[in-house]
Amino acid sequence: MKDSPFVAPRRTPHPSRYLRSLISPLFLTDRDKHILPLTKAFVSEQDEIRPSWFGRLTYEFEQLISQVEKVDVRAYGAVGDGVTDDTLAFKEALADGHRQVHVPAGTYLVRGIRLPNYTILTGDGKGQTIIKLHDAAPKGRRLITNQNYLLGNHHLLVERMTLDWNIERIGDAKKSSTWGNHSSCLTYAHVTYGWVFDVDAVNPGLHCFDISTPYYNYNGDGARANLSSSFIWFDGLTGSGFGDDGITTHHSDHLFISHCFMRDPSGRAHVSGFSNSNGIEIDDGSRDVWLFNNATTRCFGGLEIKAHATSSAASTVKIVGHLSVDDHRSFNFRHIGHHQATDPTSQTAYNIVATRLIAQTPQYTPLYQNSKPRALIVSAYRNVVIHDFTVLGDPYYDYQEQPVIGIQYKARNVTLSQVKMSGFRRAKTDIQIFGGDNRAEDVRLIDVRIEDSAKHGITIGPSIEHIRLANVAIKGDGTVGLNAKSEPELERFIATGYKVPVRTHST
Repeated sequence: MKDSPFVAPRRTPHPSRYLRSLISPLFLTDRDKHILPLTKAFVSEQDEIRPSWFGRLTYEFEQLISQVEKVDVRAYGAVGDGVTDDTLAFKEALADGHRQVHVPAGTYLVRGIRLPNYTILTGDGKGQTIIKLHDAAPKGRRLITNQNYLLGNHHLLVERMTLDWNIERIGDAKKSSTWGNHSSCLTYAHVTYGWVFDVDAVNPGLHCFDISTPYYNYNGDGARANLSSSFIWFDGLTGSGFGDDGITTHHSDHLFISHCFMRDPSGRAHVSGFSNSNGIEIDDGSRDVWLFNNATTRCFGGLEIKAHATSSAASTVKIVGHLSVDDHRSFNFRHIGHHQATDPTSQTAYNIVATRLIAQTPQYTPLYQNSKPRALIVSAYRNVVIHDFTVLGDPYYDYQEQPVIGIQYKARNVTLSQVKMSGFRRAKTDIQIFGGDNRAEDVRLIDVRIEDSAKHGITIGPSIEHIRLANVAIKGDGTVGLNAKSEPELERFIATGYKVPVRTHST
């Protein structure tokens, strides 16, 4: 069989993968427990949206602050000269927890740091305090993680520093990571009540920041890994050079990610040319995730919400503010392996609510060959609402006759409202609702404005029974304003300037 150019080459089976296939079923929850009740939201005194459980997180943060003794890592022998191995000094300073360890400005070489319960690790700021993996650290080493994956840890805070995974130590290795969630700058696995504030992560083999379980699981849609993390807040994080994703989450609940900026992945965790390296990725089994005012640039995906074919999808994700600049696929929502007509319908890909999104100039990338840029893709997810979405293109950039927004592959109950698009002069169509045997269904475009953009304004594929366009105005000098092979419900629809304003035909 000839390999598809759109699929990464097959990997040679490895004994470690077989071992993990035996271990991972031991860490599964009941399939019937994958549904969480919806979380209510409130507006804070600072006019910021917060989940209803945020007060609980604040209370636990106060408990952490009140139960730690302040110490300085240099009092335990740390040098911070970028030459001395300071691993033992950190271990002694952290002790058995209940410590706030101050790490003054300097570069501290370590072979890995593990955090016990009730621990605060505080630096003097990004670029001032640098914790760096030692040259002798193995490729699979996490720079900072929690102490006990089996029993779990709680009340952990890392703040005000730079984490350098020291990618140079592995030389020209073709792959920068080992397996699972190894090879990352910071991993919280089976952590309850965790915070990371104002930290920069540089060149990790896998992820900059990971909220996870000890072991990923691929035992089917509806199954979910046990030993999850919950009640975690990431704020003010930056990351670059990551081999896979900047920030990623797996099989964890009640997460808040705010004011973070991820950029310029290396993609080295993947086969060259097949690097699905996302700025922020809400992945397998993640639930009740809140994303607030984040940004990404020059990644494969700016923000991807997804799952692998043999895992539960991320669900119940709320996004308030995200700026994507020059990412390949600005916003990509999908459950792999549930897209084709013959694939099973996803049990778990549902409930995404987003507002104040900006996709600026999505473009081709060497990270993933043969992949096409998009501002938004919704595949296999149901119950998706996107409100206040601004999409800006470069009128001189060659989009090679591709659509800009795609609602496709068995997506259901999708609403796009308050959408503003312009500048995609060399794209085929601005918004395409795909039809056919694996068609999207129950799609609404409300309050949409498209101006001076693609050759076709809106394209609707065949066999779609429920689609509504209301208060839609598109203006351009292209071929067709609305090209519909299904019969949409139109209410206050205006297309001006196109050679054919509206073309409808059923097939």
